[in-house]
Amino acid sequence: MTGLDKMINQILDEANSSAEKILEDARTSAEKIMDEAREEVKNMQKDSEKKTEAEIRNYKDRVISSSDLRRRTSLLEAKQELITAVVDRAYAVFVQKSGDEYFQIIREMLKKYALPQSGEIFFSQRDLEQMPAGFEQEIQEIAASVGGMLSLSKEAKNLDGGFILAYGGIEENCSFKAMFASRKDELQDQVQRVLFS
Repeated sequence: MTGLDKMINQILDEANSSAEKILEDARTSAEKIMDEAREEVKNMQKDSEKKTEAEIRNYKDRVISSSDLRRRTSLLEAKQELITAVVDRAYAVFVQKSGDEYFQIIREMLKKYALPQSGEIFFSQRDLEQMPAGFEQEIQEIAASVGGMLSLSKEAKNLDGGFILAYGGIEENCSFKAMFASRKDELQDQVQRVLFS
């Protein structure tokens, strides 16, 4: 082997050695990059799993909250329907009263709503026909007890029960329907306390 061949071989050996070192460094670097990438993927998977778990928990919480709200709303609606039914039933029973019991209620209402003025009282046709003897006199006595005067109108009004008082062109609706309507909230509160307390 000549000196030139030796030099060429030596250069080739160094080049091979250098190339192998570069390749080894590249493999090591590639392996390191791959390890980092695998670690990053694992971290991303963990984060994704945590995020998914949190989203699932949030969704479950929203479903439970929504379900609870629907349950409470349904319960409230059912309670309100029951309360309304009880008040409506009480009104129906009240309207169906007749005879002495009915006119005793009218007396009590007159004592409460008669004013110390001159006026007129109106009843339904049914009440005018069923009015007990002497009731017109009782109306006048009740009005006088508060310093007023009431005359019984023969004109019938369309009422379900109760009466209308008219003082100087101003009418006070004392029908059962108006009384129940004006005290609806109070009646519902009382029924609620009785049923649900």
